[in-house]
Order: sequence, then C-alpha cells, then structure tokens
Amino acid sequence: MEKDWICVFRTGQGFQAEIAKEILENEEVNCVVIAERDSTFPSFGDLEVWVHQDFEAKATELLKDLIL
Repeated sequence: MEKDWICVFRTGQGFQAEIAKEILENEEVNCVVIAERDSTFPSFGDLEVWVHQDFEAKATELLKDLIL
C-alpha cells in the first residue's frame, strides 16, 4: 500500500467492506478496499479498508458502529 495510508477496517465479509467504503465515500473520505485473500481459497482471508493517515480519526469515527 502507498506510504501514509493505514488500515481502518478489516472484515471477512465482502458486504461489510462495501458498506464501510460507501460510508467513507459519502463523507468525502477517499478509501481503498484491498482483498487479503488466498487465490486458491477465495473465501478465506480478510478485506481491508485503507485511508490516508490524515483521515484516520474521521474514518474511525464514521466506522465505529461497524467495528464489533
């Protein structure tokens, strides 16, 4: 991942990653979803949502209800 970007959300469920992405984008926070999944077994592994470190606090606050 690019320098100065950090993971603010990690999940094993694709729909949760998409919800997180939509929440952030609706608040004008640029983000990227990265699949950390095994190519042999795509159902294993996590999806991560990354934002620039300048938006870490805002992203964490926006996603606090998704993080269990």
